[in-house]
Amino acid sequence: MTLPAPLDRLRLPVIGSPLFIISNPDLVIAQCKAGIVGSFPALNARPQTLLDEWLHRITEELAAYNRDHPDAPAAPFAVNQIVHKSNDRLEADLATCAKWQVPIVITSLGAREDLNTAVHGWGGITLHDVIDDRFARKAVEKGADGLIAVAAGAGGHAGRLSPFAIVQEIRQWFNGPLALSGSIATGGAILAAQAMGADLAYIGSPFIATEEANAAPAYKDAVVAARAADIVYSNLFTGVHGNYLRASIEAAGLDPDHLPEGDLKTMDFGGGNGSKAKAWRDIWGAGQGIGVVDHVMPAADLVARLSDEYRAARDRLHR
Repeated sequence: MTLPAPLDRLRLPVIGSPLFIISNPDLVIAQCKAGIVGSFPALNARPQTLLDEWLHRITEELAAYNRDHPDAPAAPFAVNQIVHKSNDRLEADLATCAKWQVPIVITSLGAREDLNTAVHGWGGITLHDVIDDRFARKAVEKGADGLIAVAAGAGGHAGRLSPFAIVQEIRQWFNGPLALSGSIATGGAILAAQAMGADLAYIGSPFIATEEANAAPAYKDAVVAARAADIVYSNLFTGVHGNYLRASIEAAGLDPDHLPEGDLKTMDFGGGNGSKAKAWRDIWGAGQGIGVVDHVMPAADLVARLSDEYRAARDRLHR
């Protein structure tokens, strides 16, 4: 399908997914300049007042870039809002996004009609991430413009369904913007996502191993060293099932093959002031696609590699 503004000006059909703690203005700006959507969770800006500074910087730097590169402008950026009831910052963060007229808002862990209406009010669009068809229908009923299908193998909070299954079911009734998340780490995988019916690939874990990412060097090295078999699926750490690096679980003194069940009541996205240590702060999220990540590189180089692979894959099919 023809994507609506502002998704219609991407040089590669990719959204860089918002990475908790890791995504920062440096990474977002680099992704957007490279031609893909850059995004970050609003909660990464701590304290809450820092969100205004981040949005100011991102907006001004991308505007300056566009003035200097009118023939190849930057892609739009997105802010991820956690809609879960424990997020006591949501209203303040949404007001800050309204001030800067954030072009794309990605919503997670809850769909709210009033939030979608507010984003539409300043001219933005909303994309809601879902793990199955039931949640997809609810999101669209409440006014989401597009969907992000989070399939098995995705980093962070991930679903259980095959990407084929979830895309097929959603495309039976929804013809709006659809992104696919789950182990996409090559240009060929981006093209495969489109062949299945998605418009965009939603890529996160490979960007952990970029120079701009706000991840500890050991975390980046662990992503480079790991393979798909090193990813553990568990709900222990947040109460919601997600994918994590085996090495980080072992470093925390836990047995990754015998983790206890988590409790949804432990999920807490309270704003706080960013100073309190988190119980699982050294448990590192990552998806199953990291087996092709072989070194740390600038984000622009990663996007360039994906672009080359995407064109090569398309040429192979044409031949």
